[in-house]
Amino acid sequence: MSASVSSTVSSPAAAPEEGNSLWRDAWLRLRKNRLAVFGGAALAFVALACFVGPFLSPYGYEEQNLDLGASAPSAAHWLGTDTLGRDLLVRLLYGGRVSLGVGLAATFVALTIGVVYGAVAGYSGGKRDAFMMRAVDIMYSLPFTIFVILLMVFFGRNIILLFVAIGAVEWLTMARIVRGQVMSVKRMEFIEAARSLGFGRRRIIFRHILPNILGPIIVYTTLTIPGVMLLEAFLSFLGLGVQPPMSSWGVLIKDGAEKMEEFPWLLIFPGTVFSLTLFSLNFLGDGLRDALDVRASKD
Repeated sequence: MSASVSSTVSSPAAAPEEGNSLWRDAWLRLRKNRLAVFGGAALAFVALACFVGPFLSPYGYEEQNLDLGASAPSAAHWLGTDTLGRDLLVRLLYGGRVSLGVGLAATFVALTIGVVYGAVAGYSGGKRDAFMMRAVDIMYSLPFTIFVILLMVFFGRNIILLFVAIGAVEWLTMARIVRGQVMSVKRMEFIEAARSLGFGRRRIIFRHILPNILGPIIVYTTLTIPGVMLLEAFLSFLGLGVQPPMSSWGVLIKDGAEKMEEFPWLLIFPGTVFSLTLFSLNFLGDGLRDALDVRASKD
């Protein structure tokens, strides 16, 4: 009897099952999404090639060889050259720096303004919220192209204006999304508990509400970058974006479209890389949306 009791007491207790956090579950679900993994890997490869590739090339992005002119892909020039004899591969990689830089910088501007604006409006409610969101509606009604043209007329053409112009438009949707999320979270019990403890509005917004809505913010951020890159390409196609001799994917596509019948490689290669990047960003954004969905199953 005593031996059985002692053996029961001495047997180790079963270890409690260790749970996973929301972010670990999201990472596990993201890894199972093959399209999202492909999108992330392709995006990383394109970004690495754009920022490292020009240093490894013997040609400069504005180095001309007028005697060579537009030549088809060869051993010396893997993607051929443009009408001024400039190496297309180097210009494509250098243009990727500009396009990705514009996409990231303008998205960061939109993210910063939109998150703060939407969080303040959603948490405040009442007349302040109504006034702030009506201002957003008014800005939505302004034609984007005319807004950019006015900026170019008054301040001249430079790449910084692309950040300002695109960021000044893209934050509007981010503000609406954040406002809706904040309005749903601010009614929860832990926010009421924070108010009862005397925490200020700023602390509640930035330390209690925003960390709990990071999922939708991250997802929309990944989906904003391709939209911003498309806007940059559209502006460059109209001649309002990056100015020569600098290049971007939009500029290269514009130049290639003008000469696609004679020199099709000038359009095929920039269009392919640009499309691959946009697809990769959208695949990654869709994968993050599914992975961060709290209603998704945890198998």
